Amino acid sequence: MTRLLIATNNPGKVRELQELLAELPVPLVRPYDLGITTEVAETGATYAENARLKAEALAAASGLIALGDDSGLEVDALGGAPGLHSARYAGPGATDADRRAKLIQALREAPAPRAARFRCVIAVAVPAASAAPAVHLFEGTCEGEILLEERGQNGFGYDPLFWLPDQGRTMAELPNPLKNRLSHRGRAVQAALPWLHALLTGA
Repeated sequence: MTRLLIATNNPGKVRELQELLAELPVPLVRPYDLGITTEVAETGATYAENARLKAEALAAASGLIALGDDSGLEVDALGGAPGLHSARYAGPGATDADRRAKLIQALREAPAPRAARFRCVIAVAVPAASAAPAVHLFEGTCEGEILLEERGQNGFGYDPLFWLPDQGRTMAELPNPLKNRLSHRGRAVQAALPWLHALLTGA
């Protein structure tokens, strides 16, 4: 049976992607499920390059269609930082709470509103028997502002600091169905779903 490999073992990303991709007619698997321990260095200069690196590497290691994503938080007052380095913003071994604390400290003197956006690029790599995997890219963004105090228990990463003016709540205060519709990752998946359906069903 055809399966779709989610090219990450990050629990937060896995949970969101499983919800976002639930309508697909194939099982979703993680590298962990297949005993794959490949570590992909995120050496790209863009989200698209990093997403492609992950998807290509996991497609090659598994022989399955692989979906990789790369995402980040871009804060205007910080010149677009942490951006590509969002997951490594507070250094090796740091927790989500550490990264949020560093961001709050960096923005103490920045006047409100502290405009920011989440950006996500999804890459889907399709293995080919005699060539490099074909890779297709899809992007989603979500505009908002950064608070200097955490609000909400849902989500992960920077979600408790990411304020959505239209909703009057942070990303971490949204119920999952609404978050999945509005988030950067949700929008990237929504862009990819019609193509994925056609690929996986042959329609």
